[in-house]
Parts: sequence; C-alpha cells; structure tokens
Amino acid sequence: MKIWIDADACPAVIKEILFRAAERTKRHLMLIANHPVYIPPSPFIRMYQVESGFDVADNEIIKRLDKGDLVITSDIPLAAEVIKKEGVVLSPRGELYTKENIDSRLSMRNFMENLRASGVDTGGLSALNQNDRKSFADQLDKLLAQ
Repeated sequence: MKIWIDADACPAVIKEILFRAAERTKRHLMLIANHPVYIPPSPFIRMYQVESGFDVADNEIIKRLDKGDLVITSDIPLAAEVIKKEGVVLSPRGELYTKENIDSRLSMRNFMENLRASGVDTGGLSALNQNDRKSFADQLDKLLAQ
C-alpha cells in the first residue's frame, strides 16, 4: 500500500503525522500539489508538483493510484474516484470514506455547494482540533496495520 496525499489542502500537522508513519512503516508516501511542499529527507517520501489548474492534482493522483493504495484528502469528488478505483480514502479529520458512505457525502457536498452558489453563507469546517488529529492518527494506524 502506497500513501498519496492531496497536499494542496492537507494541514501541516496531518502531513507531519504521515511523514512519521512513512518512516516508521517504511511505506512510500507521495505528496501531489500544484505548488512546492516541504518534505523531510527520506527515501520513502516524495513530492510531485503538477501544473496549476482545476483538478490537475486530483487527476494525477487517480492516474498513479493502484488498487489498495491509501489517499489522504478532504475532497469528496476525489474520494469518490479513488473508491471507484478500489483505493482507500481517509480524510484529514480521520473519517474513512467507503463504498457505503461516499454517495451520501457527495450528495451533501453538492447540496452545500448549491447553497453557497445561491448566496447562502453555510459557514465552513471548524479548525482542526486535537480530537481530529487523534482520530486521524488512530485510523491511520489501523489502516497501516492491515
């Protein structure tokens, strides 16, 4: 299992957890972003910079993804594509997206996007907190232990 990070929007604290996990488990970790992203020196960690543009990084992840690979993203449409390719998806808040829950997450995302497009202030996600970090780390450990 390789680990792919949709790195443009991934919080730094989550990347740090992933860097440590890659070193500890000796798994390949790839960050895909349209701007340079810091990575520590490691034979297991690579950063791929893609051109700027709508879904360019997402498309690169899908192109490189193998069945069973893990993708870290909060992008619901990307998560749906990863699941179609039989990948595993974990959000930076520790939510595991699956065949069973992705359609409802995608429907809610589209509903909220339509509300925002019509001028409704829907707020946004709260800042990542300690519980989110713990949830992510715990879920990541479970996935890596499989």
